[in-house]
Parts: sequence; structure tokens; C-alpha cells
Amino acid sequence: MIDYNTSREGLNIKEYGRNVQKLVQYALTIEDREKRTAFSKLIVQIMGTLNPQSYNAGDFRHKLWDHLYVISDYELDVDGPYDPPLRENIESKPPKLEYQNNKIRYKVYGSNMEKIIEKAIEFEEGPEKEALIKIIANHLKKSYLNWNRDSVNDDLIFEHLETLSDGKLEVPNRNILASTNEILAITRKKKPPIKNKGSKGSKGSKGSNTKKWKKRY
Repeated sequence: MIDYNTSREGLNIKEYGRNVQKLVQYALTIEDREKRTAFSKLIVQIMGTLNPQSYNAGDFRHKLWDHLYVISDYELDVDGPYDPPLRENIESKPPKLEYQNNKIRYKVYGSNMEKIIEKAIEFEEGPEKEALIKIIANHLKKSYLNWNRDSVNDDLIFEHLETLSDGKLEVPNRNILASTNEILAITRKKKPPIKNKGSKGSKGSKGSNTKKWKKRY
């Protein structure tokens, strides 16, 4: 009778295949603990041949032993080098990540800036905090201009800073922001210059000069 895969017992970890699972099932039938442990170590070596370059790494060997216990459905009782993993730790689903995108009040500034503002609030009042507020405010204006290249009213930046800090950061004076033209000029300087293919020294210009001075008969 042909042994079809559909009629076989499901594989606990498919990457190791059915032969490894059969070896583990056989190990469960070995009554002598010492022999069962020795046979299990042999199985781990076989499992490691699937990725031999990582076999001697400590974490990788630990992973193989964990997989061995999983394949045995956590029934294998041997004197392995690591404690058997708990089923609930292996099979439990990781907690769902809570994305903060929907909580960002102004996406143009990003979540990192909100975290910086939170830290700035904790600073003691003094010159250092005032200097930090100035840096933050100018960064907000720069970020806003990167998003909207036309212009921005300084009062809007101060309003956004007040909102982001829940009113806990007080601007020392209203003249701390760089001008829009100054910020845009700095941004333009950082852009790499566009090379002109027809510049002097290029193949195109050399060819045209040769043609221009060619002697006529």
C-alpha cells in the first residue's frame, strides 16, 4: 500500500522533514534515559546539517534543541544541555504591535520630534532649556517648509509647538526663528549641483570645436 502524504501524521516543524520526525518518535520509545539522551544528541547533529555553518554557534544549538522538543510535542525527556521550552512560550502569539501613526498630531514633524519635545519638557528652566526650545522651534519650521515650500507664518509654528508640548514649553521670545528665505537657502545649498553634459571638456564640445576649425578647401 502506498503511503501518501495526505494520510500521514502532520509535521510539527516542516523544515526538518518527515525523516527527522520519525527519528524523534523513535527516541520517545527508548526506555533507557542515557541511550535516549545519546540518540537525541545524534538527532540534533542531523538537524544541524541543514545549516552546518551555524552549528557551532551557541544560540543556534539552543534553537535546535528547542525544535527537537517541539517535534516531540514536548514529550521528550532527556538530559539535554538546555532546559526544555514551555509550550505556552513557544506557541503563544506575540503581542500585537500598536502603531503610533494615528496618534501623531502633526505627521509633517514625525514621532521622533514629539519624543524630543517630551524630553525638553523635563529640562529645568534656564539657558539650556531656552536654547533647546530654539533648536526645536527652528527644526519645526524647517520641517514644515520641506513639506510646504511656499511659506509659513511663524505664529503657526509657535502654535504647533504649544500643541505638541501641551502648553508646557514657553517660547522665550518671538524672534528665535530663522527667516524663511534663510532656511530655504540653506536647503538649496545642500542639494548636489546638476552636471551639464555639454560643459567644456566633454566629448560633445570637443567634437564641435574640431568641426568648427576644420580647414576648408
